[in-house]
Amino acid sequence: MTTSRPHWLNAERLRVYPRIFLVLYAVALVGLVVLRPFVPVLSTGALGADFVAFYSASWLVLAGRGLDAYDLNLYLQAQHSLFPDATGVGYGWFYPPTFLLVVAPLALLPYLLSLLLFSAGGLAAWLGTLRSVIGRRRGAWPLVLAFPGLWACLLQGQNGLYTAALGAGSLLLLRRRPWLAGVLLGLLAIKPHLAILFAVALLAARAWRTIASAALTAGAFLAASIAAFGPASVTAWLDGMNLAQAATSGGALPLAKMPSVFAMLRLVGVPADWALGVQVVAGVAAAVAVWLVWRRTDALPLRGAVLMAGTFLANPYAFDYDLVWLAFPIAWLALTGLADGWRRGDREVLVAAWLLPAFGPALATVSGLQLAPVVLGALVWIALRRVLPVPAVSPGSTPPGPARPESSPPG
Repeated sequence: MTTSRPHWLNAERLRVYPRIFLVLYAVALVGLVVLRPFVPVLSTGALGADFVAFYSASWLVLAGRGLDAYDLNLYLQAQHSLFPDATGVGYGWFYPPTFLLVVAPLALLPYLLSLLLFSAGGLAAWLGTLRSVIGRRRGAWPLVLAFPGLWACLLQGQNGLYTAALGAGSLLLLRRRPWLAGVLLGLLAIKPHLAILFAVALLAARAWRTIASAALTAGAFLAASIAAFGPASVTAWLDGMNLAQAATSGGALPLAKMPSVFAMLRLVGVPADWALGVQVVAGVAAAVAVWLVWRRTDALPLRGAVLMAGTFLANPYAFDYDLVWLAFPIAWLALTGLADGWRRGDREVLVAAWLLPAFGPALATVSGLQLAPVVLGALVWIALRRVLPVPAVSPGSTPPGPARPESSPPG
């Protein structure tokens, strides 16, 4: 009789490793505060990085010049006027008018206070939604708080925490409160490209009430923004999307920070047209995976994981701060493994996905290799294969059933 060897990712490592990351984060943050006055690169940069874009757009709105956010020259002038001593300030506004409406109040407060409240609100929404997934597993919280995707989003002052909470929240409410689920999904109109695969999923599930609610919410949201900024804001946004596409294709945007198939191929020299073609194929493949999972199972963990991970395979335009979304696929797939048994490679993929926001951009910057699509594709695969007619357990993996003590997360 043979016995399977304990998996290397045991409870002790799951307790220790995230705490090491938390200590490293604390040291890094203290270092930034202490060294900021003495290091030129640190002292001349605006805290919150991308939040500069949101605050500047708000300042224009409050000055009655909201449309100027879509004029690159006027928008840059506003940024330099507000942050004259900051280097690296030079953002374009590629968001729809719906998000311009959302950020409008930000400049009512001083910059740092506004950044703090914006970040705290996103963190509360993200943590609250994630708590609905992981429940009372207290030992899992160090893994949550140490997740590099969280820190990538917070340090850049971005909106990924909000969009992740909206996307995951809509899935959590889909069965019990379909109309409210649609409202949350409709609010994702602040970044509509992230909602593309949600449409595929809802069609596969025949969730007609949620589809109707999402359409009504998004329509009302857009109408409110048009009322505030005029129809020209929509035209300006569409023109801005063309500019963003040209900037992405031309390499003007930081491809190393973009976890897309398009960025991966452009970094190794593939022509833009070819890279875009492969990106389309990847998007279709992700849509097929979502359709299959949503048609073959009602299990929320598998449905949510394939949808939220697949979203990044379907989009050429996403950044490292958006990877805060991956906390949800990781949690759902971990719970599935614990409940139904692990399959070969599951835990390795989850570890790679957890580390991706920290090491993916760094590796791409140093080597030109953007491995994010590989990890994202693996996440989609380990969700998809659980609904495909294949043997339930690979040789040498943990059989289905209660999780072995040595492979359980701390509780």
